[in-house]
Amino acid sequence: MPSYLLHNRHAADDCGVVFAAFRGFPSPLRHATALSSCRTGGHEIWWQATAPDPQAALRQLPRFVATATTAIRIERLDTP
Repeated sequence: MPSYLLHNRHAADDCGVVFAAFRGFPSPLRHATALSSCRTGGHEIWWQATAPDPQAALRQLPRFVATATTAIRIERLDTP
C-alpha cells in the first residue's frame, strides 16, 4: 500500500482549530506522532499516512484540515 506525506499549512490563528478538528473524528492519525513547526513559528504539520491513493490519504484528516493539506506520495530510500 502506498505511503503519503500529508503536508498542512495553516495560519497561526488556526492552530487550535486544526487540533480541535480531530476531536470526535475517527482517524488512524489521531493520537499518532506528527512533525510540526507550530511552536517555532512555521505553522505547518506533516503526517505520514498509508492509503491506496492521495484522496484516501486526505480523508484520514478532518475536512477543515484536509482542505489546506497536500498529499505527496513517498517511499523509503537508503541514502548512499
